[in-house]
Amino acid sequence: MADSNYESWTRTGLIKRLRELEAELKTRPPSAEEEEIIAPLPTKAKPAFDPSRYSTRFIALKLAYLGKRYGGFEFQALGNQPTIEEELWKALCKACLIFPDGHVDAVQFDCCQYSKCGRTDRGVSAFGQVISLRVRSNRPLEVRRERDGEEEEEEEEEETPPFDDMADELCYPRILNRILPPDIRILAWCPSPPADFSARFSCRERQYRYFFTQPAFAGGRLDIAAMRDAAKRFEGEHDFRNLCKVDPAKQITNFRRRILEADVVEMHDSRAFMPFDGTGTGADGKVYYFLVRGTAFLWHQIRHMVAVLFLVGQGFEKPSVVSQLLDVDATPRKPAYVMADEVPLVLWDCAYPDLEKLEASAQTNRVEDSLRWIYVGDDAPADKFGLHGVVDRLWRLWRECKMDELLAGELLQLVATQGAMQRRGEEKDLRRKVGTTMFEGGNSGRLAGKYVALSNRRMLESPEEQNERYAKRKGYASAQDMRMQKSTEREAKAAAKTKAETTGDG
Repeated sequence: MADSNYESWTRTGLIKRLRELEAELKTRPPSAEEEEIIAPLPTKAKPAFDPSRYSTRFIALKLAYLGKRYGGFEFQALGNQPTIEEELWKALCKACLIFPDGHVDAVQFDCCQYSKCGRTDRGVSAFGQVISLRVRSNRPLEVRRERDGEEEEEEEEEETPPFDDMADELCYPRILNRILPPDIRILAWCPSPPADFSARFSCRERQYRYFFTQPAFAGGRLDIAAMRDAAKRFEGEHDFRNLCKVDPAKQITNFRRRILEADVVEMHDSRAFMPFDGTGTGADGKVYYFLVRGTAFLWHQIRHMVAVLFLVGQGFEKPSVVSQLLDVDATPRKPAYVMADEVPLVLWDCAYPDLEKLEASAQTNRVEDSLRWIYVGDDAPADKFGLHGVVDRLWRLWRECKMDELLAGELLQLVATQGAMQRRGEEKDLRRKVGTTMFEGGNSGRLAGKYVALSNRRMLESPEEQNERYAKRKGYASAQDMRMQKSTEREAKAAAKTKAETTGDG
């Protein structure tokens, strides 16, 4: 076992082996040679970081990340891929911005009043994700002096001069961007969120964008006008149970969500390098995105909506299929279909309005963000445009991807224009033999045989049936019984936490 090549081990296997070695080491008696070894001279230990010497403040951070190489935003113990939260945790601990109660390798955000706006899944990116947390601050600690046996706070101008959030405070984006991977960037920070602010529950609008091009295989060309017609049918408040994935562990019973805007938009300042589209009519290098703004979304809701739009765009379904899926009286169960690929999806922005002006926002159907953001470069332009600044780092990342696109595009053009061109069209006969090719937003089409309309497909269990079956499998009498017991447990946990905080403050 000593000669094992641990580089090829799985993470689970490595942890198991490490525990075995630790247990073996504890039971091994010390050898005579070990007893005779002279202890090394003591070295000067690095002084421990003392959190009590620093003040803290509650802030919000706006960040962006490319999610392709990550296993999602939320931390997952023993996951096969790193997560965004894992990288954030390591950077926050390394910079001594938060003070974990336990070991720094144990990701526990309970120590810093942490919350996040959106939990993006594996492969999904975000350009406007928001988190809130309590971090170390440069603000001087309040001076306390004893007077007449009681502690009183003295506010003396000489000891506590005015504190400027930009000139005197730590530059949180600069500190974290030096530590984080290049595909995770802190864009801005908010020094003064409102009272009781939560990055999750205070958000009143989330905007997603799903980017796509015309498929490069024969017969896959998308009808953008039909897709736009279908997208507009999502707007308003509807029951989206047929356009999401149900997680029975959460026992969700309300599937109504409000969509403020849904549209298919052509990008006029970007074109895809696509010299050949498989149709013989010339390539369409336009880039599009599905824009959707809503107050909240269900699990995988966006990818299900996009999947239906692609079916409409390819001519397999009519735009009216959206109305049929939203009519849960006529379609109480979701038909079986594959959701769209995850990589082109981006959490574009999150909005936190002034609650006093929320009624006016409802009338205009647009939520305006009221947080005071200090963006990278506002206090020091070099942090944005200087060497190793945010723009410099992102330009390097962009250039690497651009070279990949350029070389792949040149190779595609070279191969597409070589040899005889008059045989183009024989792919129609081949398509009849292999069946239908489905475009789902990924890099290639999926062979699916003869297409079956959504209305004629196998219907899945309703959310109520899935919740009931899951609850009974977990030992509950019913889904309602499970929800009641879980609610009681949450209330007891919240009460215990409040009591502990009150006792600690006293």
